[in-house]
Amino acid sequence: MKQRILGNSGMQVSAVGLGCMGITHASGRPMSKQDGIEIIRKAYDMGYTFFDTAECYTAIYPDGSTAYNEEVVGEALRSVRNKVVIATKYGVHHGGDQLILDSRPDTIRNSVEGSLARLGTDYIDLYYQHRIDPNVEPEDVAETMAMLIKEGKIRYWGISETNEDYLRRAHAICPVTAVQNRYSMMARWHESLFPVVEELSIAYVAFSPLANGFLSGRYDENSRFEQGVDFRSNMPQYTSEGFVRSRELLDLLNELARQKNATPAQISLAWMLCKNPFMIPIPGSRKMERLQENLRASEITLITEEIAMIDTLLDKTDFLIFGGH
Repeated sequence: MKQRILGNSGMQVSAVGLGCMGITHASGRPMSKQDGIEIIRKAYDMGYTFFDTAECYTAIYPDGSTAYNEEVVGEALRSVRNKVVIATKYGVHHGGDQLILDSRPDTIRNSVEGSLARLGTDYIDLYYQHRIDPNVEPEDVAETMAMLIKEGKIRYWGISETNEDYLRRAHAICPVTAVQNRYSMMARWHESLFPVVEELSIAYVAFSPLANGFLSGRYDENSRFEQGVDFRSNMPQYTSEGFVRSRELLDLLNELARQKNATPAQISLAWMLCKNPFMIPIPGSRKMERLQENLRASEITLITEEIAMIDTLLDKTDFLIFGGH
């Protein structure tokens, strides 16, 4: 498995990480805790060493019991703890259909203790601010992170869904190791951050790198997702219009996949890996074959002309995409 350096941390991680959210949250009915543990451990056995979770990724089972994604991740990786990098996040809670943002220092301290307990570890490798809290200055967040690093509770910190101003202000107080923002062929609105993360030696961790599975080529206009528990059921790329707008891209991915003896998902991931050495995508899946498929994307090389052909198509296409600009 090819490795990448995680920003300015010096830590090596698998070039493709595993986003663990879907095991308990937002991707249909949650897996049982034991099934989730097994799939994460098998991912490690395949070669994954970078695992992403968050305190707000939860599962409510039919009997009313709750499972925390962090508990599943922590249990799965406990016996190999010193061989993996675990990232988790604070600052977001679900309040019905709304996200409640809270990055006050006291809240962060309560959150880190809860995450350490659920993960069953005494340190967190990478601790993200999950979303920017407009009521808390970045300097105050960064100072709290610096104290947690000094105390040994976290090793490094990052920010999810950040912008350049917030990132620079936070980084000036306590160096940021990673940014985790949405990024895929269809969601490129954060590319203005690329020169900044390169300048500051920060990793760009791409969540939803397959546009919530759309770029895998496994779905069509007739695909249906479970309302209420699978977020894809309301995502615009999965509508008839979404497929119409994306048809040329899907056709190109299929053709390149045929030429490379690969899959559309692998071409999508290879596109971002080959363009940017600071990029680490974290696709998620519950299926063994998809985990293996995604991991092998790092072995595929796209030449400059192929990347340029893809970029030309992307530049002229107005995609219908969740979170889109």
